[in-house]
Amino acid sequence: MKTAWDTVCQDDGEGVVVAAAGHSFLVHSTTFTGPCQGSVTLQIDGTIVAPSEPTTWPANGKRNWLVFYKAHGVSLSGSGLIDGKGQKWWDLPCKPHKGGDTHGPCDSPVALRFFESNNVTVQGLKVHNSPEFHFRFDGCRGVHVNGLSISSPALSPNTDGIHVENTQDVLIANTAISNGDDCVSIGAGTLNVHIENVTCGPGGHGIRLLLQNNQFYIGSLGKQGSRACVSNITVRNAVIRHSDNGVRIKTWQGGSGSVSAVTFENVRMDTVRNPIIIDQYYCLTKSCDNATTAVFVSDITYTGIWGTYDNVRGPPIHFGCSDAVPCTNITLSGVELLPASGDTLDSNPFCWNVYGNATTPTVPPVACLMDGVPRNLEDSSSLKCYY
Repeated sequence: MKTAWDTVCQDDGEGVVVAAAGHSFLVHSTTFTGPCQGSVTLQIDGTIVAPSEPTTWPANGKRNWLVFYKAHGVSLSGSGLIDGKGQKWWDLPCKPHKGGDTHGPCDSPVALRFFESNNVTVQGLKVHNSPEFHFRFDGCRGVHVNGLSISSPALSPNTDGIHVENTQDVLIANTAISNGDDCVSIGAGTLNVHIENVTCGPGGHGIRLLLQNNQFYIGSLGKQGSRACVSNITVRNAVIRHSDNGVRIKTWQGGSGSVSAVTFENVRMDTVRNPIIIDQYYCLTKSCDNATTAVFVSDITYTGIWGTYDNVRGPPIHFGCSDAVPCTNITLSGVELLPASGDTLDSNPFCWNVYGNATTPTVPPVACLMDGVPRNLEDSSSLKCYY
């Protein structure tokens, strides 16, 4: 496959590399390098298989499987399967679910990584059992993902469906993801992402602005005092089933930058432990001491968030914002979250240093938001990121 890519990449015009239906292709760790002279399409109608034994991977190639580097205009499509053969990677003794950590020898490959590649299209494929993330987009501009089926077992560690970081202008649509970690995770430096008609779960952690184990997740932002900027994110017409978290924004204490202009609209929750959550107190210790700086979270809208939550773990709505930099302009409307079964343990929403309003009655009622804008943030322009 690499030889075919190199040949087509050097030709002008539209080139196609075909993995034919009815055939299986063993592909080792490979980097498909551009820029190409013309456009290249990988038509995958057969099965692409990774080596299944971790010890057979090269020592310097255990973090990625299929890498597309500066592959501008590349298209991956077809009715075939990409099989990451992740089981033996998940069973390594250093993995979290085995009581270990994820450092050193526990590096595991991302199945498909697009790095500094613009105008990328991925559509129609089935991708399963990645050793780690199924898709990762880093430093890209213009990403179109449509009609994918991504799956791995619910207990497979760090198997995010799609991770986006330092990337702009992204559409993720008509895709089903069932995995062991975040459904879609969004990291620092991400701008203009539209997610539409995506189903997450069962299993996993939701959509996260990364800000762990979510479905739609913006998160791990501000780690080790870093500056993180995320803006203009829309999640619309999504379903989250049997997940730890639903729509989540997570930041570390002591960071800087901002998360702004985020909309979650028409998202159905089906037995989700934490449907709506902002957590600015994430850290790796049991207690997170307050820092004097934080990622500024503002202009977050939740509209039409409905369904059921697992009432064992506490309230379905949790806004835990930093003492140093409050969350502002948090807006809720059409929110209706009911316990999946039995009596509620604690259905009262939790708010800490968060300003906003509910424009319609919500279930459960959200009475803990503070009105207006705190005096020290009346001019918050210095806290926000500008692209």
